[in-house]
Amino acid sequence: MNQASSAGVAINTIRCLAIDMVEEANSGHPGAPMGQAALAYVLWTRFLRFNPDEPQWPNRDRFVLSCGHASALLYSLLHLSGYDLDIEELVRFRQLGSKTPGHPEHGLTPGVETTTGPLGQGLGNGVGMAMAERVLAAQFNRDGHSLFDHRTWVIVSDGDLMEGVASEACSLAGHLRLGKLNVIYDDNGITIDGETSLSFSEDVAGRFEAYGWHTQKVSEGNDLEDLSTAFAAAEAVTDRPSLILVRTHIGFGAPTKQDTAAAHGSALGAKEVLATKLALGWPTEPTFLVPEEAKTDLHAAADRGRSSFEQWSTTLQAYAEAHPGLSEDLQRRQRRELPAEWETDLPEWAADACPVATRKASGVVLNALQAKLTELIGGSADLTGSNNTFLDGLETALEAPGGRNLHFGVREHAMGAILNGMALSGLLRPYGGTFLVFSDYMRASIRLAALMKLPVVYVFTHDSIFLGEDGPTHQPEGHLASLRAIPGLTVIRPADALETTAAWRCALEQTEGPTALVLTRQELRISDETRKHASSGLPRGSYVLSEGGANPRAILVATGSEVTLALDAQSALAEQGIPVRVVSLPSWEIFERQSPDYRDEVLPPGGPRRLVLEAGSPLGWERYAGPGGEILGVTGFGASAPAADVAEKLGFTTENVVARVKAMLE
Repeated sequence: MNQASSAGVAINTIRCLAIDMVEEANSGHPGAPMGQAALAYVLWTRFLRFNPDEPQWPNRDRFVLSCGHASALLYSLLHLSGYDLDIEELVRFRQLGSKTPGHPEHGLTPGVETTTGPLGQGLGNGVGMAMAERVLAAQFNRDGHSLFDHRTWVIVSDGDLMEGVASEACSLAGHLRLGKLNVIYDDNGITIDGETSLSFSEDVAGRFEAYGWHTQKVSEGNDLEDLSTAFAAAEAVTDRPSLILVRTHIGFGAPTKQDTAAAHGSALGAKEVLATKLALGWPTEPTFLVPEEAKTDLHAAADRGRSSFEQWSTTLQAYAEAHPGLSEDLQRRQRRELPAEWETDLPEWAADACPVATRKASGVVLNALQAKLTELIGGSADLTGSNNTFLDGLETALEAPGGRNLHFGVREHAMGAILNGMALSGLLRPYGGTFLVFSDYMRASIRLAALMKLPVVYVFTHDSIFLGEDGPTHQPEGHLASLRAIPGLTVIRPADALETTAAWRCALEQTEGPTALVLTRQELRISDETRKHASSGLPRGSYVLSEGGANPRAILVATGSEVTLALDAQSALAEQGIPVRVVSLPSWEIFERQSPDYRDEVLPPGGPRRLVLEAGSPLGWERYAGPGGEILGVTGFGASAPAADVAEKLGFTTENVVARVKAMLE
């Protein structure tokens, strides 16, 4: 069978498998896979380097389907290429427990590089993947031993490019001149509402050229040779990222639905399926037909990938002999282990240490870690000095390929998506900083990090009304509650420098799932109580910071800066003969992982009444306030004024806490 006919059979197999998957499920998106089948075939058979037997091979090319609604395309490619995804899984498309969910999910389906569906996220991940490749190449490649030289290929839709996260990420990618990032734009002119002209008329090529990208246009998305020529040209451009605009036909082959919104998000229907298969020259029965020749070119590409993997493995063996230290470091990272004695340089915060903001303490911890944790990489969304995220003495990503200081610019959402892409390498530990109030701008990326169980660390500073004069636009009120609502995200709000050190330890020791460190702008004293208990208590999420006597009459439960307030109130109440226990509860999520016995020890059920102190929304604190307990929180917005004045206005003073406890005990 000649090349042209085998290509045609493979492309129509991809199309018809997508049609059958959506029809069987009576749910899904057939149009994009039908239109993208030819360009995906060319990419996978002629350019993409992959090995179905080793889906986590570090030097594989990355393929990201940013328009995750086209998941049937990806599942067809994975099945035809020999990944561990049998035809029965395609038949079970979008069904409970299948490996073929409605949108691709990383960690569930072999060969799926990232979880996509929320448009624009995959493109942002792709930028992070390309950045990770550049850093890893600089860290590990040596003369004669190239371990990292892979490319990142991303397919995007009109919807991806409409999303703001795509603009943010692609602007930064052009600025950093990421030459191994290639993006294919499926320019089909259709969205759910109809033609893109309803809301989208920009010159996409001109926009990306302004970003500093190399751009090309392919006028017919079924012209295999034009596609191949364009992809080869993109690979040849190494000093900037490339965008290939491909004019395709959504629902290609469907007689009445091609090039219409009707092909986008629902099954074609039995009549249209029959007509489409006849138009494509495809047997109408059986469904889920996979001719052997459909696998020929994809299996050949997989075999080339296996050969590349064997060559890489040979290089890796020689590399281990030539550079044993680097080899051991790489293997350690692959095992998701921290280096031996990684924590020995952590600051101990001497007894006479001045009061210090937890954001500043975080910066000290980061710099104590950076020499031993060479996988640690990150930065800030244009708030480096405020977030204290700079690694002293190290280069930036703009200055050097291996620069570990990242300047994301005012691009919080792109920062979140890029951090996810870097974490997906499995070989880097990325972190990113901004003000807590701006975590809203990156919430979608944080949620996806949690869904993918990626160990990203977020450094959220300026955590409350106590940032003062910047006012309610910058004072977060519901943000802690909002972050705590994300499943799989660990939120830690440390009380002082000692708890901050312990919080970083917890974040780095957690290899599955992201962590949000919530830090103060204002300085906080280091208490004798945290010096005694923080290192053992914070890793359990909550602990008795100060007992306050043999028979405390109340319990003050606090996080962050309000722990200092609780200790001050405890002292004032003690002078009035009212003993109270102070409990530091920096992390709900960690505390809930502890045994019931330990939780009851810290917060005895049926014990003294409790007053919770947190300068944020009281939402959710009912579980820890307990029966008859109360919550001092923020139920409205703050105000622009010095922090002490805002605190007095909202009741976060020693006098008010004392009065609240006494009233509660009456």
